[in-house]
Amino acid sequence: MENNRRNFLKTASATGLGLFAANPFAAYANTPEEWAQVREQADRKRVQKFNMSGYAAPKLDVVRVGFIGLGNRGMGAVERLNKIEGVEIKALCDLRSEKTAAAKKLVEASGHRPQTYDSSPEIWKKLAERTDLDLVYILTPWAFHTPMAVFSMEHGKHVCVEVPAAKTIEEAWQLVDTSERTRKHCMMVENCCYDFSELLTLNLARNGFFGEIIHGEAAYIHNLQTHVFSKTHFYQLWELQEMFQRKGNLYPTHGLGPICQVMDINRGDKMEYLTSMSSSDFVLGNLAKELAAKDDFYKPYVGKSYNGNMSTTTIKTQKGRTIMVQYDVSSPRPYSRIQLVSGTKAVGLKYPEPARYSTGHEWMSAEEYKALEEKYLPPIVKKMGEVAKNVGGHGGMDFLMDWRTIDCLRNGLPLDQDVYDAALWSSIAPLSGWSVANRSNSIDVPDFTGGSWKANAPVDISMTKGGTTKAKV
Repeated sequence: MENNRRNFLKTASATGLGLFAANPFAAYANTPEEWAQVREQADRKRVQKFNMSGYAAPKLDVVRVGFIGLGNRGMGAVERLNKIEGVEIKALCDLRSEKTAAAKKLVEASGHRPQTYDSSPEIWKKLAERTDLDLVYILTPWAFHTPMAVFSMEHGKHVCVEVPAAKTIEEAWQLVDTSERTRKHCMMVENCCYDFSELLTLNLARNGFFGEIIHGEAAYIHNLQTHVFSKTHFYQLWELQEMFQRKGNLYPTHGLGPICQVMDINRGDKMEYLTSMSSSDFVLGNLAKELAAKDDFYKPYVGKSYNGNMSTTTIKTQKGRTIMVQYDVSSPRPYSRIQLVSGTKAVGLKYPEPARYSTGHEWMSAEEYKALEEKYLPPIVKKMGEVAKNVGGHGGMDFLMDWRTIDCLRNGLPLDQDVYDAALWSSIAPLSGWSVANRSNSIDVPDFTGGSWKANAPVDISMTKGGTTKAKV
């Protein structure tokens, strides 16, 4: 396995940030032999070297941050951390100099004096190698999340990495192995875990409202047809590349993360196995033809075997619970993460909005919902909810996530999401791909915790510790 690690880092180093210059998709499964490697990695057993679940790193009075990737999500993260006390923004990196210049101008108005890194595919390494950074925040296309996270941890940095944290099972193991060995946090910034509705559902579950949790449903259903074929939205059309290079449930974490927290996955329960099925593609291939008929730019995308429009994955847990996760970014459907939690006493459902709860045959009235919300409003929402709404970012959940993460680092507290969550939630994509490629047969889900899930404490949502960091708004 050590040889695999060295080979991986060599590949990561060679790939760098030069998008598609060295085909970052080459390592992802398409042939039977490559799918067999996915199965081999999924079957891997390991002894945990150090438990990062509940790990509290030494507290940092000031969190010195460097950002890699300043595109769609990157600039938003810079804007949010610019408004949090105890943050020093010291480095900004993107391939495009206009992006680093815009971010630098933004934060200089608040007194930050960051160094910029741009124009070279390898320049991000210079940022990660700096000795005056505590946290590297990675917001690049998916293919570079793991290489950059591993490299940053190897150089003594905590990591926040956008979703998904890993694209392969091997990458997921790399994150776990590196985080345990370096004792550096690797948090996948799953912002939907901080959605006010999802937090309310989690608090209700903690207070026994649902009884014993039986079943959960999650999804990422979001019509992105216009975005994936846009010449400007996803730099170098990287997400469209994903859509014909890979198969399965490619983006599971937004819906899945909150359900896993409700079920205490990795912290009292674990996933056992999954099975997945995908429809054929009825949309993207036709759209590529239509666009290519009017614009030669799109001709290379004609005739590709695109991922199916709808992917449905079902998961069984060790305690006998079930989870359904769906993925569809190409059908003309309203946005949904579903967020259904079904228990022995009650049920909750967020989409279609408004969110609702029931303890019988009918949904609660708006007045009953309001009373429930007031009684069980999560402590973090009580403390920072209004501030988060004012700052924004998907209704405030983005700011709530970043504020909480910085506050935990400053107070020496465990992070709400650890490397095992990052690895597990991300692993659903390659595991689902294997199942789709094998006539929806089931595949075991790796235990990235090495057995510690049996004793790991649930995520602490009490806010009895920390909460000392102020917002600069």
